[in-house]
Amino acid sequence: MFRKSPQKIYGLLGFPAKHSLSAIMHNAAFKALKINAEYKLFEVESNDFVDFLNSLEEQNIFGLNITIPYKERIMDFVSLSFEANYLKRIGAVNTIVNKEGIWRGFNTDIPGFEKHLKENFEPAGKNVAVLGAGGAARAVCYVLAKSNAERIAIFDIDKVKAQIVSNMIKSLFDFNIFPLEKIEELDLRNKDLLVNATPLGLNENDPFPIKEEWLHKDLFVYDLIYNPPETQLLAIAKKIGAKTSNGLGMLLYQGMLSFEIWTGKPAPREAMEGALLEALHIK
Repeated sequence: MFRKSPQKIYGLLGFPAKHSLSAIMHNAAFKALKINAEYKLFEVESNDFVDFLNSLEEQNIFGLNITIPYKERIMDFVSLSFEANYLKRIGAVNTIVNKEGIWRGFNTDIPGFEKHLKENFEPAGKNVAVLGAGGAARAVCYVLAKSNAERIAIFDIDKVKAQIVSNMIKSLFDFNIFPLEKIEELDLRNKDLLVNATPLGLNENDPFPIKEEWLHKDLFVYDLIYNPPETQLLAIAKKIGAKTSNGLGMLLYQGMLSFEIWTGKPAPREAMEGALLEALHIK
């Protein structure tokens, strides 16, 4: 008699994590391909981070996506292939997988953001403002520099983090990136693209750091947040006639790549995209 193989567990590790639609997307993919697996949301506080990682085998977890605030901290836990050594300099990983007992790290944010951004906006030769300097901002700035943007102004309330991201980009590219002391120095009137790479906007009562009068109709505003589908930033940008995008496309593309890393199978885009649109009540 054949024994049913135990269900493999995958998931999202972060804090917060409950707002994420990743579970809906990946479980739709597992169902579509009849894979015996489940994707869960693991909302883990900082003090429990190491204990959680030490319990992965016990929980039958084979792969994880990593989100705020652990994309940098997870670097100490994973091994990087020779081809992915550049991630050591970027300092951010958002996907991990257990291969033959070794946890390996990847960054699917980079190709996910690049693919979705370029479907909507060509960054080559453009002046860019980036809000935030965490793990997602590292991926964003890497893509922009690699894509030959003209220059990047980056602001984070933690000035040290903005300087670290700036130094990282300069170590990889001959590139003009400027960490700023004040948010007003983003000088959005003279920018072509604004990327919000902070969690500001996840909650309705979040402070709104960008003033409406700073925006203009020729600015493309990209908010990595996708739930809610329209943040306060995007709503105000639309009001003045600017083109906008949320991060749903980036979520889909990075999720498809993560799925392929975990399973070795082509991701079922139609099932994954359909599940996301249904969850957000988008026709």
